[in-house]
Amino acid sequence: MTTRQAIVIGCSAGGLTALQCLLPGLDPRLGVPVVVCCHTGSADVTILVNLLGRHASLPVVEAAERAPADPGVIHIAPSGYHLMVEPNLHFSLSVDEKVAYSRPSIDVLFETAADAWHDGLIAVLLTGANSDGAQGLVAVRHAGGYAIVQDPLTAEADVMPLAGLEAAGADACLPLDAIAARLNELCLP
Repeated sequence: MTTRQAIVIGCSAGGLTALQCLLPGLDPRLGVPVVVCCHTGSADVTILVNLLGRHASLPVVEAAERAPADPGVIHIAPSGYHLMVEPNLHFSLSVDEKVAYSRPSIDVLFETAADAWHDGLIAVLLTGANSDGAQGLVAVRHAGGYAIVQDPLTAEADVMPLAGLEAAGADACLPLDAIAARLNELCLP
């Protein structure tokens, strides 16, 4: 059985509500980094970090340039930058062109995380109103990673999960309230 080394989560429209449901369900003993890319449309991600920090079972921080992807911590992609995972498992930020009309882009995070963690990666694609994340999910599955897509019927906006399923399929398509339990099963010994 593959040892899971990291979780990446992508969401857009309806994402705050989805994350407030998902993150409190993660086991506090989860020994892997959790990296979140949420399109907020805001110039500052501090409000999102603070809101999620009130509900999450793990510490929530804004991901920073050259910072390590620490296990047992939820790292949030900063506004206005693509968040990338380098081969040394540290973050880098980029102001390259928007991808799928977005910066930060879920595709960029998922693709670089797949290159870094290969089959040790779990990618979760949640609610959203565009197709960002679909190509990233393809990269995760090609690298041998595990893909979870929110059941579109439980998504506030179903475009993103539908695009992910169409492009990449999924190892699991689950209602929002079942995703945290699956992540715990996959990551805890």
